[in-house]
Amino acid sequence: MSRKSFIAYIVLILMISQALPLSNELNVSANTAGIEVAEASINVRSGPGLSYPVIAFMKGGDAVEELSRSGDWIEVAVSGETGWIASWLTKSSENAAAAAAKTAVSSVNRLNVRAQPDLSASVLTQMNAGEQANVISDAGDWVEVEFRGIRGFVSKEYISINDITITNPAPATSDVSSIEIAVDALNVRKKADLSSAKQGTVKKGEVYPVLQLEGNWVQIQLEDNKTGWVYSFYGHLSNQTAEKKSDTSVDLVTVQTNGTNIRSQASTSSEVAARANAGDQLVVVAKEGDWYQVSLADGGTGFIASWVVADGAQEIEAEEAKPERKKGTLDGLTIVLDPGHGGNDGGTLGVRKTEEKGLTLKTAELLAQHLQAAGAEVRMTRQSDVYVDLRKRVAEAHNTAADAFISIHYDATEDNSVSGFTSYYMHDYQKELARYLNDGLGKKLTLRDRGVQPGNYLVLRENRQPAVLVELGFLSNYNEERIISSKQFREQAALGLYQGTINYFDAQLGK
Repeated sequence: MSRKSFIAYIVLILMISQALPLSNELNVSANTAGIEVAEASINVRSGPGLSYPVIAFMKGGDAVEELSRSGDWIEVAVSGETGWIASWLTKSSENAAAAAAKTAVSSVNRLNVRAQPDLSASVLTQMNAGEQANVISDAGDWVEVEFRGIRGFVSKEYISINDITITNPAPATSDVSSIEIAVDALNVRKKADLSSAKQGTVKKGEVYPVLQLEGNWVQIQLEDNKTGWVYSFYGHLSNQTAEKKSDTSVDLVTVQTNGTNIRSQASTSSEVAARANAGDQLVVVAKEGDWYQVSLADGGTGFIASWVVADGAQEIEAEEAKPERKKGTLDGLTIVLDPGHGGNDGGTLGVRKTEEKGLTLKTAELLAQHLQAAGAEVRMTRQSDVYVDLRKRVAEAHNTAADAFISIHYDATEDNSVSGFTSYYMHDYQKELARYLNDGLGKKLTLRDRGVQPGNYLVLRENRQPAVLVELGFLSNYNEERIISSKQFREQAALGLYQGTINYFDAQLGK
């Protein structure tokens, strides 16, 4: 063999060896301390992320020592080599027994149980307030739980963890007897498939007998001996026998604000039949979705939205004097934060597939912490991945007499070269707040400042309070999406909005 051929042969052997995968299993230390694989099999990757190639596999129960962490990824050493495994697929072998004795109790309704510890991960099912699940492992800001036989992750922010055995468990699949619809309108399908033919529609508050469950689908009994399928996480499952609810159990409602519209039909686009003022008590005839049909003075009826009234007869108390506020604080102020989109409204989708609704909620949560620490009472229009009607968001500002309303969004346009953040207002009484918030963002963000601009958005147009809608960068811009989808950016944006809010209210003290 010539020298040239020999060198070519060696190069070929090296290339083949590089291409061959490593052994499918790692020789894992028998050490029972440290990290233990919680799944039947997991991938070991060459780096801390799903984009890195798989170099091997580990089996359930394998235990290794943790070398370091990078975000949600753990570096492990096995057989003299190193690799990375996802923390949410592991558990602490030392604390596994202790974790098994803990339960997670949901503090909110419709708490999402997700496939991975991330707000952008798919929703497997939902927990309601008071429902409990077995804790499997800790995952940083998330907890892995088992709920109705489904394993997933819930945010620690919306649960409490107990060291006691479950005393009020969610009904097991075999014990589920009924479902109460939790959304305004829900399609009923012929089969457990989104592509299946639509059988009809069920409405919020209606209760139906459950015939069987199949994954995230529930087969329900309709009228006239018909059956159909609906998504389980758009309702509340129960082991109580279904009893048809009356159209309304409310006899009276009390109007919360002056000049409230009573409409001819159960729609915000229908004609205004009459107007009512704060403290007016109306007799309820029936309920239609989110609307009450009420009696009018002329003997007719009209419809009033449920989000602008309080159930029952209530006395509207005179507004209490707010405590004196010192400069640099938000004592005595009420601020409504509005994380844009949610539920089936995902908002815009970035070039790199970042979903807007997840970013807006994460940013609002950070901002809420800063505002509360400064003494403000913070109201969130949504606290989880649920759809909230735009007019309900505005009603939250009106019903609480909010001192400020801040709607948080991320932008997109067909021109992927456009970049920067923008602060929008609609009415003159909103412009000053927009200016202060935009100045605050400008001091914290490195993005292009697009300034303060008028914007004809419903949450601004219909809002009687100082209200601003901020667009915190463009997801349609590839480079900007990479920046604004990071935790560091959200922290800086929240700090900018917080400082702008403080400066705005400090300026009001001198007026």
